[in-house]
Amino acid sequence: MARSTQPMLSAGELNEIMRGAFPDANVPIVDAVTDGGVQVRQPISDRHGRPGGTVSGPTMMSLADTGAWMAILSRIGPVVLAVTTSLHIDFLRKPELSDLVADAQILKLGSRLAVVDVTLHSLDSLDVVAKAQVTYSIPPENLTK
Repeated sequence: MARSTQPMLSAGELNEIMRGAFPDANVPIVDAVTDGGVQVRQPISDRHGRPGGTVSGPTMMSLADTGAWMAILSRIGPVVLAVTTSLHIDFLRKPELSDLVADAQILKLGSRLAVVDVTLHSLDSLDVVAKAQVTYSIPPENLTK
């Protein structure tokens, strides 16, 4: 059975979930809950870089995964036990060593699986630097919190 695609959580509530789940980490910031998902921003520092003055692949993959997770939680509530089952990413161009933005759009939100399309770009550019498709497993109702 498909779930409602109306948001249940605000950007502020999603940011609280992120800070609670990863209290000692430099976590991405949910900037907005959108019509179809969320927009998430990763503040970038030298520790996210790699030789050549670009953002590392693992940083981009983490942002894509986090964007998908936040998009799903925005629609189903604080189901922190939802987990990634698949992540495919294409790196399209070299991003500058600056904040990255992930636009995560829910493609399918079922009762047990969700599929999210994530586009990444640098904060000051609309050029797509990576494109990901992420699938999440949603736990049964009795394991949701």
